[in-house]
Amino acid sequence: MVAAAKRLRIGSRLPAQIALAPALLIALVLYCGTTSWTVWISLTSSRMLPNSVFVGLRQYDVLANNDRWLASIANIATFGALFMTAALTIGFLLAAMIDQKVRAESLLRSVFLYPFSMSFIVTGLAWRWMLDPTLGFEKLLHDIGFADAHFDWIVRPDRVIYTLVIASVWHAAGLVMAIMLAGLRGVDREIWNAARVDGLPTWRIFVFIIIPMMRGSFATACVLLATSVVKLYDLSVAMTNGGPGIASEVPAKFVMDYLFERGNLALATAAATTMLITVVVVVAPWYHWQGRKARMAGIA
Repeated sequence: MVAAAKRLRIGSRLPAQIALAPALLIALVLYCGTTSWTVWISLTSSRMLPNSVFVGLRQYDVLANNDRWLASIANIATFGALFMTAALTIGFLLAAMIDQKVRAESLLRSVFLYPFSMSFIVTGLAWRWMLDPTLGFEKLLHDIGFADAHFDWIVRPDRVIYTLVIASVWHAAGLVMAIMLAGLRGVDREIWNAARVDGLPTWRIFVFIIIPMMRGSFATACVLLATSVVKLYDLSVAMTNGGPGIASEVPAKFVMDYLFERGNLALATAAATTMLITVVVVVAPWYHWQGRKARMAGIA
């Protein structure tokens, strides 16, 4: 009887497994296959065209001593820390404001989320024009009488990375707001009422009660923001093209330049593999946490 039930269960799953087989095959070939090929090429001496001359970790040693790569790592670390902190903070504050049942809530949600619907290329070009000292904010300040005002960060090597942060936060804060607003709307209103009855100020309710209950929302936002940090490319190209010099160089631009302009396939794939490892380190704990939460929910 048990064996018959088991066969019936397997038979009922067979059509679904057959239907999913092509997608699984494509995933294995296109994702696993190409990723494995990229890792293999990073261990060879490939230049313009791929070859099979194995050199071990030589390309990674070259990468670790490449000033341009090291500058891109320093830039992306600075960018990532500032971008994630600012986007999470502003996104949460916007969500908290909208959650107070303000007027024109739908309009505000649309306005704040609109920048995320734009591509990074469009965002980068728009902010490039606004930050250009001869066209944007600085010229506007001069035109209205502030002749000594300066906002030329986009052409200053020591400040240009902050312009990427400004544009990226403008682009991503709306997405964070949407995630946080969903989390806030999931909090039981009785918790708010009980906290207010106890006389707790609003900021303490948020810090000690609401935010800890929104761990899932913060984790989701952090994963999305962190992966966008690692793959940052088009915004940097559109705004600064990595300049002045290499002051706003990022790892993804390093990979593309060495792959298509400098014809160093092995070094480019070594850099790409390093970025892949970074993404796995960021995403894997999140997947583990989601799986653990699902298992605990199943047990409950």
